[in-house]
Amino acid sequence: MLGEEGWRRVEAGGRPYVLLCWHEALLPVMWHHRHRGIAALVSEARDGQYLSSFAGSLGYGLIRGSSTRGGRRALRAAIRALEQGTPVGITPDGPRGPRRIAKPGAVTAAARSGAVVLPVHADAWPAWRARSWDRFLVPAPFATVRVAYGEPFEVATGDVAEEAALTHAAQELDQAARLAAWPDGGETHIG
Repeated sequence: MLGEEGWRRVEAGGRPYVLLCWHEALLPVMWHHRHRGIAALVSEARDGQYLSSFAGSLGYGLIRGSSTRGGRRALRAAIRALEQGTPVGITPDGPRGPRRIAKPGAVTAAARSGAVVLPVHADAWPAWRARSWDRFLVPAPFATVRVAYGEPFEVATGDVAEEAALTHAAQELDQAARLAAWPDGGETHIG
């Protein structure tokens, strides 16, 4: 793990946090953070059913909704969970992209609840990449997985502060992605 000190600091401090990762890294990030009492924000679409089942089997609580369906309700539920001390996992570019373009829900939830934003990314070698909008990462059996964290940060309330936090979140996620990346790629395309 790279940059895990920030994550350990946040967890030791007992503050709720928004665990933020790009959609493409969802599988290894979920696996790495399993059974830690995190609630995952999962799309209400049909493919979200599969993810809900998988997340539940890994010990995640579920918040259903996305930017395209049930978004306001999901945002309120995420804020409530954070206010009650439950960390919430969100993919800011999900469920349909565009890839690595963050939508504001995660930083809004952090601002309104007083939670910390904790960016994380993962890469694996060997691995497969889906030929989908997000280039979804599927680690091969017995793959080596690199997990990298960005620097945790807080979000002030207000439109200007949240806009700046959204830009900062994307930068921290991109930095974590660069840290986690394998130099030679190590991937095959599927789908």
